[in-house]
Amino acid sequence: MTEAAFRTGDFSRAEKLLRDASAAASGMKAEADVLHQQGWLMHWRAIESIVDGQIQEAYPDAEEALFQRALDIRRSLGDTAGVAASLLGVGLVRQVLRHDGAGAIGLFREALPLAGDLITRSEIHRHIGFHLLVGEKSYGDALRHLQTSLDLREEHGDARWVPSGTLALGQALLMAGRPVEAAQRLRVALDQSRAAGLRPQRIAQAEDWLRRAAAATA
Repeated sequence: MTEAAFRTGDFSRAEKLLRDASAAASGMKAEADVLHQQGWLMHWRAIESIVDGQIQEAYPDAEEALFQRALDIRRSLGDTAGVAASLLGVGLVRQVLRHDGAGAIGLFREALPLAGDLITRSEIHRHIGFHLLVGEKSYGDALRHLQTSLDLREEHGDARWVPSGTLALGQALLMAGRPVEAAQRLRVALDQSRAAGLRPQRIAQAEDWLRRAAAATA
């Protein structure tokens, strides 16, 4: 799914693997793992459908049901890291698809101290940062969370994940009224996107934000 989301746009192999995993799943943990990944597949497909900033194909009820079922199972098993990941999933549906930042932020804050892997932690910081940036206009706190998100992506070491962290920080700097710093970050994000072989849509997004920062600087 990561390769499809960032480079190819072709989710067919991930979809087949998840069908096979669902058929082979034995036990509650495996069931929860498959449900969680099915939720992510739906979320990536929703993001894939964005046209002019608007999501065209989103199914928030179905997506949230997958994450919620995974969350319920993981809570019953005492799977702390799994609970954090699924809290993030439910929060993403509410923040990104339902535009309910207030309904999502509590889930993100609950998840943060429980999260285990670097990308889950990075994503939680990222979406807390977006809420603070857009929902509360708390720019300093937003920038701290987004910087932490980027640091965790860099620590993880997968070049596919890093540009989106740099881009988010550049966007936040621009929204915070710091266009010179924003342009510097966004230029790096553009270079990283190209070097990582990301999809043209992702490169175009970095180019667009860099143009905005350059205009604001001028």
